[in-house]
Amino acid sequence: MTVVLQIVSLVGAGLILVAFVALQQRRWSSAGAAYLWCNLVGALVLTAVAVVDRRAGFIVLEGVWAAVSLVSIVRGSPMAPDRSTP
Repeated sequence: MTVVLQIVSLVGAGLILVAFVALQQRRWSSAGAAYLWCNLVGALVLTAVAVVDRRAGFIVLEGVWAAVSLVSIVRGSPMAPDRSTP
């Protein structure tokens, strides 16, 4: 089980790092779907690993990371209300 958890955590970290590097190299936008989805999925994977491993600090960190990513995805979706018009 420990090896599987390590592999899963590496996949989650890899997704977040791919998004970070692509953003830094200006290949992706911070509002782009690829960036946001990589962050969301990576954070959810790492949150799950932290829960299994009982790491409170990482549960909070990755849980908030996932929540912020999800809010950004929902706000950017075509179904989200347009808040730019008063």
